[in-house]
Amino acid sequence: MARPDKTAAVAEIVEDFRSANATVLTEYRGLSVGLMKQLRRSLGTKNKYSVVKNTLTKIAAKEAGVDLDPSLLAGPSAVAFIKGDPIDAAKALRDFAKENPLLIIKGGIFDGKAVTTAEIMQLANLESREVLLAKIAGAMKASMAKAARTFDALRIKMEAGAPAPVAQAAPVVVEEVKAEAPVAEAPAAQAAPEVVTEAVVEAPAETPAEGSEN
Repeated sequence: MARPDKTAAVAEIVEDFRSANATVLTEYRGLSVGLMKQLRRSLGTKNKYSVVKNTLTKIAAKEAGVDLDPSLLAGPSAVAFIKGDPIDAAKALRDFAKENPLLIIKGGIFDGKAVTTAEIMQLANLESREVLLAKIAGAMKASMAKAARTFDALRIKMEAGAPAPVAQAAPVVVEEVKAEAPVAEAPAAQAAPEVVTEAVVEAPAETPAEGSEN
C-alpha cells in the first residue's frame, strides 16, 4: 500500500474508533462476499463493518487512544464499529454467528474498556433501549387507563344520584378558659368612731330663801 493510501486508511480507522460507541473485532475467514453483505445489513446502517489490515488497525487504535489487546488482531480481521445501540449490534452479531459458525467474535471495546467474547454475549442477552422504552410506555399507558376507569366510575355514580360524600367539618376545639380569681377589694377604711363628749351641766347652786334660818 502506497504511503498516502496507508495514511488515509489509518486516519479513517482512527475516526471510526473515536466515533464508535463500541468496537467488536471478528475473524471472517471462510465467509463469502454474499454472507458479508448479509452481516452488514443485519448490523444496520448506523454501524460499520470493515475488513482491516492488522498493522494499520494497531497503529490507528494507538492514535485514537484505544487500548487494544494485540491478540485480537491475530488472523484475518474485520471490525464492527458500533455507532448505534451496542445491544442491538451485539444481538445481530450473536445471531449471525449462530447461523454462520465461520464468523468468530474475538472481543472488543465497550465504554472504553476491553470486553471478552463472553461479555459481548451477555450484552446481547440484555433488552435493547427500544424494548425498555416500549415496556415503560406500556406501563404508563396501563396506569393511565386504570385512572381513567376510576374517574369514569366516579362520574357514573355521581350522575346516578349517589350522594357525594360530605366533607366533615373540622372539630371545634373549645379551649377551657380559666376564670381568674376575683381581685379582693381593699377593705373600706373604717370611719373613726365618733367621740361623744358628754357635757356636764352643773346645776345652779340653790339660793337660800329669805327669812330661812341658818
